[in-house]
Amino acid sequence: MEYDDKLIEEAVLALLAAFSSSGGNAWKGFDFTVMNRLHEQGFIQNPVNKNKSVWLTDEGLQHGRQIADRLFGKKP
Repeated sequence: MEYDDKLIEEAVLALLAAFSSSGGNAWKGFDFTVMNRLHEQGFIQNPVNKNKSVWLTDEGLQHGRQIADRLFGKKP
């Protein structure tokens, strides 16, 4: 599947805005509450560590790719 870069950019901007302070300051990572919920659902491994990245489980990777295809896949 080929992805529409514009849709991805808009989604990232929307997430940054959703997790920003009222002054517009946004942390580069995602809110740990969201990460913990994804972990509880079995989509990612435990996000509470010193790593700057997180590993998706097989289920999380498959589900995430399905969502990415639906949201960002280029339409013919």
